[in-house]
Amino acid sequence: MRMWKRVLLLMLVVVAATAGYYGYSFYQFAQDIQEPNVITPALDGGASTKAAEIPEWDGEERVNILLMGVDRRGMKNNGLPRSDSMMLVSIDPVSKRYDVFSILRDTYVDIPGHGSSRINSAIVDGGPELAMKTVSQFTGLPVDRYVITDFEGFKALIDSVGGVEIDVEKNMYYHDPTDKGVYDINLKKGLQQLDGDKALQYVRFRHDATSDYTRTERQRKLLTAVVSQMKSGATLMQLPSILKEVTPYIQTNISSMDMLKLSALGLKLNTVEPGNYQLPPMGMFRESHRAGAVLIPDVDQVQSFIQEKLQPPTEASVSQTNGTTESNENSTPD
Repeated sequence: MRMWKRVLLLMLVVVAATAGYYGYSFYQFAQDIQEPNVITPALDGGASTKAAEIPEWDGEERVNILLMGVDRRGMKNNGLPRSDSMMLVSIDPVSKRYDVFSILRDTYVDIPGHGSSRINSAIVDGGPELAMKTVSQFTGLPVDRYVITDFEGFKALIDSVGGVEIDVEKNMYYHDPTDKGVYDINLKKGLQQLDGDKALQYVRFRHDATSDYTRTERQRKLLTAVVSQMKSGATLMQLPSILKEVTPYIQTNISSMDMLKLSALGLKLNTVEPGNYQLPPMGMFRESHRAGAVLIPDVDQVQSFIQEKLQPPTEASVSQTNGTTESNENSTPD
């Protein structure tokens, strides 16, 4: 009996030490990325929202986080990069469900104080603060938290988790004339383990019949695969080293405390059937050639669509879908 008490005590000590180690690693990561901007320089007048200015998340209300992948190629030190991809992740801590809304970058919307333009130009006009304000106005959801990374940060994340398994739906090839071919795309069809370089190629490819519609679908597909992999035991064991690898490439205004809460919630999220949607959905926009080819959304319809998808599923709807995801009915054909 005395031996079992010692074993249990030892196990408790190990668990406590491990929790402390991982907690410290995450806290240190959160502190490091609160340092001065490394991806988008601060604008004159302090336009970027600081973590201290955002009310602390209570861990019970829905939280909306704007994820932006930016293309910094060719940018000078004081320049603001354009947004290459935008995703709004909406997390409900009660149902343990998260929904991902990919925003087509050619969506033509009102950018507060700057007139109408493509939504991906908001970050150029006013940094992440204006990008959040624009997305909030477009979606009807409160958005005051963001995470930004660039091409190199994306590659570092994928490599740090050991790559991600993806079924590449077709051969993909594109020669990028910039950067001496560093960002060329050359993928073969089939199930395979993609490293950071190949994963970046996969989410950047847009030379389909449906162009950006299919590209954003691939981005959501890869994000879901990464989230699932991050919850695996082997990947969790590597968490401290993963955080160390990606720290130089991440910019966010999420506070250290909120990040700890979100990381704890992340382990409980349902990753089997996340909502994956495109904004604006098919049928809720019209194409126009003002300022180039753009998509003019019906904002009221889009906001109604979002509210409908954020409603918790009823028992009847869960039974009716019989294990299929809502995203199937809104997906775009390749």
